Amino acid sequence: MTQQDSARRFPTVGDGSGVTSGPQFYREELALSFRNRGMPTEGLRYDVTPTGMHYLLIHWDIPDVDMSAWKLNIGGLVDQPISLTLEDIKALPSRTELVTMECAGNGRALFSPRSVSQPWLLEAIGTSEWTGTPLKGVLEAAGLQSEAVEILFTGSDQGVQGEEVQFYQRSLTVEEAARDEVMLVYEMNGRPLEPQHGYPLRLIVPGWYGMTSVKWLGSIEAVGEPFNGFQMHASYRYAQTADDPGDPVDIIRVRALMVPPGIPDFLTRTRLLSAGPVTLTGRAWVGRAGISGVEISTDGGSSWFNAKLGPQPSQFAWHGWTADWDATTGRYTLMVRATDTNGNRQPVGPEWNIQGMGNNMAQTVDVIVEAGAVS
Repeated sequence: MTQQDSARRFPTVGDGSGVTSGPQFYREELALSFRNRGMPTEGLRYDVTPTGMHYLLIHWDIPDVDMSAWKLNIGGLVDQPISLTLEDIKALPSRTELVTMECAGNGRALFSPRSVSQPWLLEAIGTSEWTGTPLKGVLEAAGLQSEAVEILFTGSDQGVQGEEVQFYQRSLTVEEAARDEVMLVYEMNGRPLEPQHGYPLRLIVPGWYGMTSVKWLGSIEAVGEPFNGFQMHASYRYAQTADDPGDPVDIIRVRALMVPPGIPDFLTRTRLLSAGPVTLTGRAWVGRAGISGVEISTDGGSSWFNAKLGPQPSQFAWHGWTADWDATTGRYTLMVRATDTNGNRQPVGPEWNIQGMGNNMAQTVDVIVEAGAVS
């Protein structure tokens, strides 16, 4: 339900507080979920997520980029402003990185009360091979001046959020932007970027939640003070109330997910599984630390046992893991959680914040085991 507030240009959703305690989703949230998409959890079986399965979040509209006029402009506090065509960028030194990306709002719909927004469950993830040129080299060519403290990235997508007309903009400190792994990307899984994934050029910041990897990149500007735009100061914050400035969302928190075993009930997605030996599989990842272990529970978190952790194919990509389970007849709540090398372990329950950010609570999968249930 929407309500019209005379002080606002646009209707509010629900009571206007931005949160709801009800189990139902608003029509506007459903519209967002149709425009955007998540990776089906069975997609965890692929080392590299097929492009059509990779999660997708589009804040406003996919911009109609005129390639006859498009250039990437690098300016601000630099010695030599630069304008580069796509062909110019492709001629620069290139590399390909396998990177796991996750939306900061992944798990938002599992909070109660929850933020009224894109209603992600656990599917806002994906791992792709990204090809491009290191941002560091482009910044060095432009010559950052000593007064520069941040690098501002502006996408071509424009819309309204918080009553503010804006282009999508995010910034990084000079030190973060100059890290070796940060790239200007023009290919995804060996093919040119698709329009919905940021064609012709996007930023990729491995280890950070996906909001930092600005799509449809149009300009890069070195600025002399921290950028205070909407997507930095009002959105993507770990805040407890609407008035709480909170802490900024940045590095991906530790998480593990499992490929749901057996076959699903159509509506509830409860799994049906034949009794006998079962190998559970899944993935685990974290932003910059390593994964030290993955644990499985078959009794809703009362007890846990260790899974076997597979190798990490690259520094910023997920690990595979496996766990053997002798499934006897009955009903079970399976859970999985990971711990990183800094000692951070996924919580069993949600750690609430008003924007629904960074919810890395342990995944649960309800399973019914019957003798000979599945052929």
